[in-house]
Amino acid sequence: MTPPDTSAPHRTATLPDDADARRAVAPVICYPVETLPRPDLALYRAALATTQVTARVIAPARDAATFRVPAGSFFRISCQDGPQVGDLNLWNAADLTERFYSGKTRALHGTHVSTGDRLWSCFPHLRPMATIVQDTLDWYGIDAYGGSVHDVIGTRCDPYTGALLAGTHYHRCCHSNLTRALAAELGIPARQAEPMVHDVLNVFMCTGFTRDTGQYFMKASPVRPGDALTLFAEVDLLGALSACPGGDCSSEHSSDTALCHPLLIEVLTPGSDSLPGWQPPLRSAYDGSHGL
Repeated sequence: MTPPDTSAPHRTATLPDDADARRAVAPVICYPVETLPRPDLALYRAALATTQVTARVIAPARDAATFRVPAGSFFRISCQDGPQVGDLNLWNAADLTERFYSGKTRALHGTHVSTGDRLWSCFPHLRPMATIVQDTLDWYGIDAYGGSVHDVIGTRCDPYTGALLAGTHYHRCCHSNLTRALAAELGIPARQAEPMVHDVLNVFMCTGFTRDTGQYFMKASPVRPGDALTLFAEVDLLGALSACPGGDCSSEHSSDTALCHPLLIEVLTPGSDSLPGWQPPLRSAYDGSHGL
């Protein structure tokens, strides 16, 4: 009788004789991206060189702020005073049912995004909402722990998980920050705004999965004052950014003990005629019939 595999605390199944062979099966990429439409980064960068800052918004430490970006403009998220990560939500400003879809972005581009990657919208739209044009942290790559920057794997720190795991009722977590900011922007109650808040792009956050237990981890962000992530708005955007209460997320989040800093959002408007031939992306070509 083959003994049970006890390498993990909850595994009780009998180890099959061909376990090693089954583990050795080569993986297959779920979504090959060779046919994925590529952004014209040369066009975007040329347009970026003509921009002027037309709006500045501060996301205060342990709080969130909203901002709007017209299609064909850029927005830049910058670290100002010290290492700080941010949680980003995006909506189509003309139709809030179209919002950033972190899961499909992850499936298409990987667990972390950087220059040339796009932030995709939810079904039934499934189109690029924004394209990353510049990333001053794209030098980081993947470290020895499997960590990288700008993840689309974390959901956002929230009061519900805090209550579940620690019995706390903490209101300055990113989920609550985004909820308050969106409610104020739209002039609606927080309970009405909350269902619109969604899984985020964790800007500047350094994260990964442990190899032994597969758990989501965070570590000190490599972000420095002056570092920035610059994106091109493919559609009219309403955005919300929370300056996470974990600061650089080197030790904890959802607390008042970490050193936190504000984040700057700038809207950059390009010169006229700087985007020849560019058009906002079309919604998904799927007919929506679902076989009916």
